[in-house]
Amino acid sequence: MITKYFDEIEIGETIVSRGRTLTETDVVLFCMFTGNWFQLHSDVEYVKKTKWGERLVQGTLVFAIAHGLLPTIEPGTVIAFYGVDKLRFLSPVKIGDTVHVERTVIEKEEKGSDGGVVTLEFKVKNQRDEVVQISHQKLLVSKKK
Repeated sequence: MITKYFDEIEIGETIVSRGRTLTETDVVLFCMFTGNWFQLHSDVEYVKKTKWGERLVQGTLVFAIAHGLLPTIEPGTVIAFYGVDKLRFLSPVKIGDTVHVERTVIEKEEKGSDGGVVTLEFKVKNQRDEVVQISHQKLLVSKKK
């Protein structure tokens, strides 16, 4: 998510991730690991009667996968995950959809002499370039020593 030190990061920097197609296996394993067997994710017959007509991928699964799509954190740059604000699930993600992330630095705030908080806007987009999920995520990032 962050490959630079606090003092090297510029507001407005944007990174676009690679894509990843969400599969049946992803959904079933996530149901199993979390115990979230909500019918929209796990019951083919039930979901046929809904406005979507097919099973949806859990929003929390999309959130988790989005983090794995971004570059690996450079050792020593990120001190801690600081939180998430304004998380919204804007459109359903279906099995077979391919998502990618557009991450933009929107704010920096000094936090002592060792680093600062970087606020990132995360936009998860599908294969049609529609924003399906958005959030503001904060990381505590080290200054270069």
